[in-house]
Amino acid sequence: MLLLRLTFTVVLSALALGTWGNLRAATPIMPIDEVRPGMSGVGRTVFTGTRVEEFGVEILGVLENVMAPRRNLIVARLEGGPLADTGVIAGMSGSPVYIDGQLIGAVSYSLGSFSKEPIAGITPIQEMIDETTSDAPRAASARLELNGPFTHENLLAAFRRALNWNQSFAARANDLQVVGRFGATGLGASEIGMMLRPIATPLAMAGFEPDIAGVLGAAFREQGFFPTAGAPAGTRPGEMPFDGPLKPGDAVGVTFVTGDLLMGGTGTVTHIDGDRVFAFGHPIYNLGPTQFPMTRAYVYTVLPSLFSSAKLTATGETIGTLLQDRATAISGELGPGPALIPVTMHLESERGARRTFEFGIVKDRLFTPLMTHAALLNTLTSYERQFGSATFVVQGSASLGEHGTLTFQNIYSGDSPSNGAAAGVAAPLTALLSNRDVDVSIVSLDLTFSATEDPQIATLERVWVDETRPRAGRVTPLKVLLHTFRGEDILETVPMQIPPHASGRLTVVVADGQRLAQAEQREARISPQTGTVNQLVRDWNRGRRNSSLYVRLVDSEAGAIVSGERLPSLPPSVLAVFRANLSGESIGPLNTATLGEWEIETEHVVLGTRTLTLSVSPR
Repeated sequence: MLLLRLTFTVVLSALALGTWGNLRAATPIMPIDEVRPGMSGVGRTVFTGTRVEEFGVEILGVLENVMAPRRNLIVARLEGGPLADTGVIAGMSGSPVYIDGQLIGAVSYSLGSFSKEPIAGITPIQEMIDETTSDAPRAASARLELNGPFTHENLLAAFRRALNWNQSFAARANDLQVVGRFGATGLGASEIGMMLRPIATPLAMAGFEPDIAGVLGAAFREQGFFPTAGAPAGTRPGEMPFDGPLKPGDAVGVTFVTGDLLMGGTGTVTHIDGDRVFAFGHPIYNLGPTQFPMTRAYVYTVLPSLFSSAKLTATGETIGTLLQDRATAISGELGPGPALIPVTMHLESERGARRTFEFGIVKDRLFTPLMTHAALLNTLTSYERQFGSATFVVQGSASLGEHGTLTFQNIYSGDSPSNGAAAGVAAPLTALLSNRDVDVSIVSLDLTFSATEDPQIATLERVWVDETRPRAGRVTPLKVLLHTFRGEDILETVPMQIPPHASGRLTVVVADGQRLAQAEQREARISPQTGTVNQLVRDWNRGRRNSSLYVRLVDSEAGAIVSGERLPSLPPSVLAVFRANLSGESIGPLNTATLGEWEIETEHVVLGTRTLTLSVSPR
């Protein structure tokens, strides 16, 4: 009897002191089939600072999705704290709900904007546990598929397409089976089911220039985030210390970029089983297996709004790794955080000293290129003028481990060259990470941007040859006239070697790097993301530079592109075999053969294209 009393006293003392470490896994769970309308319970969340507070919960009923997903959602009315004035608050996702001391699930869905009552959906805890311990592979669609050239706008559009998950719990009333009565809400059960959406996730963005934050935040807002300006927890005086080890009801963060910039979403811890943490009650993006840093989080205040109230939050120290992002929850393990991609960015300017910036970017097919692009673009626009003529020279490399090194060497100039400079780095990373053959590991990224406000641009004005009928086997000088932004003329001469076997009409194409690359892609009818990893690395390292003009001597001999390799001037018998299989993804037609190619290097971004037809006499 004495031992029983002593054990009971220790348990009560542990609960009173909030030391949850040895009791985390002992929390009893109430099965969904035991939840009944009219039951009352309590929820736990942080409204301000780091202190977990309780709020009341009244169960209204259960929505059973009888379609393929076979998921359930407990519907409840919340009360207490600021909820009467704010409604369900962005950042409450994951707040645990208990009935008679038993955990039933996490507050995860809300009725959306302008709701008169704090009506919430609660994801059953067993579904959260079962889903996040699944070994199902990550969806193939969770890659960035770019349509058209790599631009900031196209990147965000691809991001939106890949992550269109923020849907209501049910699309049609017939999808639902209802347990309970919802008349007291003024809405029918079917209406509630079709209106309930995942609670918005506060997205803390620190160090982002307002225009970049606005554009980037808009893309995240469409996917269920609530972007806010913030700073890392612990950087402001007066912040409350965290109340012991992580526990249910605590605010928790997931970061995408760290270092001189910070971006991360925050929610609430639902359940802890040993070192395993379950949170949110809905996905971040339903990515499947992940390797994101899991952090503590601080709540500065609740921002009340008739449209959508939200916690104003900041992420803190890393306490573990988010391992699963699934339809019903996120989960991770406490401990050291995951390895991030170290990005070192040097910025050299004619106006001041050299600056160095350090970022940590998450390793992910979707978020790595987006966060890299955002970090580079934001830094360039923050320290160099965003509008008006400027020039950036980019040099550097990305270490790809077993796949070698990706090199960067290019120049961007014009009215907003920062977009091109950032895209020039992010584009090959997107192509490599989006390939469907092998996983590519980006080990590190080291870049130097040299900035000047001088617009180094030259326009291709004219090309010509002095000979009226060049001869095969001889060198024919090609004259190229450039006109610079400052009004200067530059004359270049290219010694074109006409092949000995050439005759008849040949075409000379003189083009800047961007136009030539686009023409080659159209001719080959392939995407810049097509090919093996080794081919992609090789092609990007040999890529056309903006500061060069390219001269190609071509003939109209047919060929084919097989698995990304150009095979010009093929015999008719070989072409017939390929044409019989043109429906295959790895084979495409090639309508010209390149007889020679020359490069004119300049110190300017060269713009323009010209063609010239030659009538070649035989030897």
